[in-house]
Amino acid sequence: METKMAMNSFIDAQPTQNLEGFKGVKRIPYNEYYTSGHRTCQACYSAQTMRLLAKAAGPRTVVLGSTGCMYVANTSYYTTPWGVPWMHTQLFSAGAGAMGIAAAYKALMRKGKMKNEPINVIAFCGDGGGSDAGLAGISSAMQHPEYNLLVLMYDNETYANTDIQVSSATPWGANTSFSTPGKVKRIMHRQWKKNMAGLMAVGHPAVKYVATISTSFSLQAMNNIRKALTIGGPTFVHCLNPCPKGWDFDPVLSYELGELSVNTGIWPLYEIENGVLKLYGKTEQIAKGKFQRLPVAAYLEKQGRFAHFNDEDLAFFQSKVDEMWDKWLIPGVIPLRKEIEG
Repeated sequence: METKMAMNSFIDAQPTQNLEGFKGVKRIPYNEYYTSGHRTCQACYSAQTMRLLAKAAGPRTVVLGSTGCMYVANTSYYTTPWGVPWMHTQLFSAGAGAMGIAAAYKALMRKGKMKNEPINVIAFCGDGGGSDAGLAGISSAMQHPEYNLLVLMYDNETYANTDIQVSSATPWGANTSFSTPGKVKRIMHRQWKKNMAGLMAVGHPAVKYVATISTSFSLQAMNNIRKALTIGGPTFVHCLNPCPKGWDFDPVLSYELGELSVNTGIWPLYEIENGVLKLYGKTEQIAKGKFQRLPVAAYLEKQGRFAHFNDEDLAFFQSKVDEMWDKWLIPGVIPLRKEIEG
């Protein structure tokens, strides 16, 4: 019996912070834990995501950054904008790094070498380090309910750190350094975007919380992050991050493109908490018929990476988004079909 109890105490996850959602922008603390000193591009959406992530999490937080544009921008000549403990992990190590840090804290607390208190462990990665190279490690981390950790994927839809190459999150038809349109073949990239949030939700029974967010809707995004950190166990948040350099648009449009990705229905906002799906924000309004989806051209035509699109390409992209909304149970997650006999 004693052995069994000891084993159960080891398996149980350590306590989490009770981070209630902010009731309005006036309730958000002034404290900043991601400050000046980084070298991101002008109007970098990912820098805004990091700032809001840190502000939502608070000071009792450890952040791990996988190799990517946000790693390079945040570590220059022994300086960093992070006001909380921070460490670098390799491109494919977001999941392993987060689980390792969570396990280390748990062991130290169990042995009485540090105070038994909730500490947020957050690993962030780009789509290259999340949906591609780091997928195995993240998937493994999502299978361990005894460790409290959050993996946030900031998705700029390319390998932006190494010259804007195609990733599995790159949308159909986009111009990248690996899919440059030509005279013979105008559309070089023909894959539809991988949906990591859906993959984490439907394939990992230990995960209590998965969400898609857009930090153009800042308050809601911060509350999603706080919920992910409060619920316990491994959690996953997927944020779409417009990139002025990689997407070829005027930096002044960063915030607007984040909104348009949602309002056109290209980027659905949803959360899955303890197996229960909830659409929220403009996505919920679209689903209930309270808001009419904008045409995808309103989003695509503001980006130079789609400048080679003709009317036929725009119509195809629109048809794929329409199909997603008309036929899929969760917009953004490929539908499953079951043949019923008899």
